Amino acid sequence: MDIQMEDLLQATIDEKGSDLHIRARMPPLLRVHGELLPLMDEPLSDEDTYNLCKQIATEKQMEEVEHNGGSDFAIAHPDGTRFRVSILKERKRYGMVLRQIPSTLLKMEQLGLPPVVKELLFKPRGLILVTGPTGSGKSTTLASMIHVINQERSAHIITIEDPIEFYHQSEKSLVTQREIGDDVPSFAEAIRRALRQDPDVILVGEMRDLETIGAAITAAETGHLVFGTLHTTGAAETVDRIVDAFPTNQQAQIRTQLAAGLQAVISQILLPKLDENGEVHGRVAAFEIMTSTDAIKSRIRDNKTNMIKSDLQTGAKFGMQTLDAHLTSLYKEGLISYEDLITKSQDPDSIVQKLKEEMGQ
Repeated sequence: MDIQMEDLLQATIDEKGSDLHIRARMPPLLRVHGELLPLMDEPLSDEDTYNLCKQIATEKQMEEVEHNGGSDFAIAHPDGTRFRVSILKERKRYGMVLRQIPSTLLKMEQLGLPPVVKELLFKPRGLILVTGPTGSGKSTTLASMIHVINQERSAHIITIEDPIEFYHQSEKSLVTQREIGDDVPSFAEAIRRALRQDPDVILVGEMRDLETIGAAITAAETGHLVFGTLHTTGAAETVDRIVDAFPTNQQAQIRTQLAAGLQAVISQILLPKLDENGEVHGRVAAFEIMTSTDAIKSRIRDNKTNMIKSDLQTGAKFGMQTLDAHLTSLYKEGLISYEDLITKSQDPDSIVQKLKEEMGQ
C-alpha cells in the first residue's frame, strides 16, 4: 500500500485529531474528542508501518528504536503544524503515536485556569508542579504559563524538554529552549547547567527520576521559579510521590525542603466537552489547585498529607479547589456528562449525596 505520512498528518489536522496511532495489521487510528476512530478500512502491513516510520525519522532515530525499543522527537507538517512523535517496537513490529501540538497558544482563561494561577507566575522563587495523567493537557498549561511570563516579565526563561513542543519567541523575556538528546544529555544535567546560565525561570518538562527531582528542588531553593510535571493526580499524591522517590533516610529532609519551596500543585484531567445539545464537541479541563499556606506547609513537613484534602476544601480564599468541586461545577454548567462526573471524581459517593441534597431528595 502506498501511504504517505504527510497525507495521514493532513487528515489528523483536518479532523482536529489529538493523536494519530500507527500500528501494523490495524488501520491508522485517530483520537478525536477522546474517541479512537479508524482513518481507513484497510489495515496497514508490517512493511507499511516500517516505511511510514522511515518517512519521518532520521537514521539515528531509527537506530535508537532498534537499540532502545523507541525514539521520541518532534516534526513539523509543511503547513507549520507540529507533532510530538513516539516510535515504538511492538511484537517485533514498528508502530508510532503522533500527538498534534496546538499551533496557537491558548490563554490561561481559555484553558479554564483560575486567576490565582496567574499570580503564581510572578513569584520570585519556588516550585510549581503541573500534574495529571498522560494526555491531560499539562504541556499546554505550562506553555500558556511560560507565554504569560514571556510577555509580562523581564526574565531569563530556560525550558528543558524532551522533545520541545511549543516554540517560544523571546518577547519581554529572553527564552532559551533546550532539547534532551540534541542540546543536553539529561534533565538533571540540564538543570545543573541551567543554574550557571543566569536563569530566573526554569521549566523541567518531566521530573521522571530521583536525580531530576532533587535538582529541581535545589533550583527552586536557590532563588529560581521552577515549573515541573509529574504523572500524578491530586496534590497529596504528588507530594507523596516526590518524597517516596528518595531513600528513607532522606525523606524527612525532602519534606522540609518541599514545605519551604513548593508554591503550588495544579492537577488536571481532560474530559469530553458537551455543547448545548449534549453532543461531544471538544474537550474541557478540570483542575485541582493547591497553593502554599502555613497549614499546607505543616502538613507536608509533618507527613500528614492525608489532611491536605480538607485544607483544599476550606481554602477557597487562597484560590484552592478540589478536583471534585471543579467537576461538579462543570457538570452543573452542562459542560460534562453525569457519567464523567462520577467516573472521574475522587469521591463519587459524596458527589452523589450532595447532588441529592441539593435536589431535596
